[in-house]
Amino acid sequence: MGKKSIPALMIALLIPIMGYLFLRTIGEKAVIMPKKYFYDSVSTKEVDGKLVTDTVWHRTANFRLVNQLGDTVELYDIKGKAIVIDIFFTRCGSICPQLTKSMSNLQQIFKRGGNTRSMVVDTSVVQFISLSIDPERDSVSVLKHYADIHGVNPDNWWLLTGNRDTIYDFIFNELKIDKLEKEPISPEFPHTGRFVLLDKNYIVRGRLEQAYSGIQKDSASMKVLARDIGLLVLEKDKKQRNKVLSAIIDLGWLWLVIVVLITGFIWYIKQKRNTEDSI
Repeated sequence: MGKKSIPALMIALLIPIMGYLFLRTIGEKAVIMPKKYFYDSVSTKEVDGKLVTDTVWHRTANFRLVNQLGDTVELYDIKGKAIVIDIFFTRCGSICPQLTKSMSNLQQIFKRGGNTRSMVVDTSVVQFISLSIDPERDSVSVLKHYADIHGVNPDNWWLLTGNRDTIYDFIFNELKIDKLEKEPISPEFPHTGRFVLLDKNYIVRGRLEQAYSGIQKDSASMKVLARDIGLLVLEKDKKQRNKVLSAIIDLGWLWLVIVVLITGFIWYIKQKRNTEDSI
């Protein structure tokens, strides 16, 4: 075998190694996802002689409320989507219009279509929810009027009203909004500019270093939220892809066999050439 064959064999040796390392890297070192905030319990058990910690993350409970179209809806009606929730009331003249504007901007981001006129909201990706903390005054007709004024698209954006205790229990015991905010939140009127992000399993997600503020002057926060919505959507697809990646990565023994065979072949060629040169 000529001298040019050796580099070719070396390349052949490196390809499976680099391929294996690349698959291992993208399988284990994905982008940093928004974290899970609250857990219900943590248990430790022994598996194969090792202690394994199992965390049961808090899954927000279901609710049954009424939207701006008069339809009775439930949280668990939403399947396989990221969910963005804000808290507002229609008589609010301070931050609520800003929150609604921010939510509208988010909804516009998740559009698809060939051109501006034909673009429609992608209802398969994210669901937006605005919870009224003044349900006694925010009737269905009031919410519908507010939605019309602010251009709310009902395809994947609910403005919700209903039983006050149900709404407040969801805000404090499920979303745990008072634990997310640094400033105290009034249990009588939880007015906040924070958006809450849920994943497809209804678990609160986010970033400890950055609140999802819906105040217009904090547009950078909305960019982070838009990106994290996309990441949660990819998280769903990523699990499907990982089945393929795992199948390839599990063939680690095959890469080892290939490396051993190629290394042995190179050693054999070298020994043969040395023998021929000595004759």
